[in-house]
Amino acid sequence: MPTRVDDDLIILTKRLLDCITAGDWETYQTLCDASLSAFEPEARGHLVEGMAFHRFYFELERPKRAPQTSMLAPHVRYLGDDVAVVSYIRLIQHCDHDDGRPRTACFEETRVWHRQAGEWKHVHFHRSGS
Repeated sequence: MPTRVDDDLIILTKRLLDCITAGDWETYQTLCDASLSAFEPEARGHLVEGMAFHRFYFELERPKRAPQTSMLAPHVRYLGDDVAVVSYIRLIQHCDHDDGRPRTACFEETRVWHRQAGEWKHVHFHRSGS
């Protein structure tokens, strides 16, 4: 049965996704640990560590019509009092750059959160390709 802490972590994860969609680097930095590590399609199978790799994508020009992100079937699992894993399906609806037609990308994502000094920080993620 979901708890209030589960709900808080799901809300925090949605906030993370929203700041990514909006290109809000300031919020992203406050939610993430500086040593963030990740496996994601853009890294081409390599583990990336730190924030520099991710900052590049925040600095790109934003599309005229912002994509819409949906988080489906979130699941929270605790690995102790101060570590939690949030897994879900992420759908991103956007308009194609070439012909303007709507498209939907789908990713399986796992986000690891670590409570540090009473505050949850995003420390690692794995995102599948679409």
